Amino acid sequence: MPNKMFQVSTLHALVAGYTRGVITVQELESRGNVGLGTFEGVDGEMILLDGVCYRVRQDGSVVKPALDTGVPFASVASVEGGTAIELEEASSLDALKLELTNKVDEAFALNSMHVVIVSGTFDSVSARSESAYHADHVTLKDMLATTQREFVFEKLDGTLVCVYHPDFMDGINAPGWHVHFLSADRTRGGHVFDQSLVRGHAVMHRIDRIEIQLPDTLAFDTYSLKETSQEEIAEVEQGGAGE
Repeated sequence: MPNKMFQVSTLHALVAGYTRGVITVQELESRGNVGLGTFEGVDGEMILLDGVCYRVRQDGSVVKPALDTGVPFASVASVEGGTAIELEEASSLDALKLELTNKVDEAFALNSMHVVIVSGTFDSVSARSESAYHADHVTLKDMLATTQREFVFEKLDGTLVCVYHPDFMDGINAPGWHVHFLSADRTRGGHVFDQSLVRGHAVMHRIDRIEIQLPDTLAFDTYSLKETSQEEIAEVEQGGAGE
């Protein structure tokens, strides 16, 4: 069914430190053709594009994960069609997010979910990824402070996978835009915290349904998800010391 979001667990659970696999990569690829997330133990950033799952390693290089790799958190959708948008230069991630938000607003769709695929030429992409940290009840922020590495790619073509959740879905996911990058040759990528787009073509997909697969282990119920602060989520999302 097109234009349906399938989400594995919740962002608050991930931020609180629940990083056990909920489903496998093989199962995830059967539930969507585009999206983002991470892997068991937060072992790298995930990009799902054209139905294929990619894992970004700590150094920014990209591999295809084994199909039985666990997925603790992801937001993916099955999309087709969409609205085409030509993008002018956007010298920062904030500028690009503003442009995309304006397009959503023009469509009277700020209370819907969206997936936008931006293919373009970039002056630079500032991104990050991380290696695995296997522990219970260690927050994502603390994990990333140990395992995260940042890197900058320059003068390359690639794709941004941009996922938008409205404000009222706070807790299920982070409100606003979450952006991952994959180079055109599928060798570099990561969670984006800045970029400089020279020119690009975007396809916007409005999502009107969501299915959430929660963990079914007893351990999941030992996490206090409401204690996750918005400040901590923002810090983890935007880079620096730490998805």
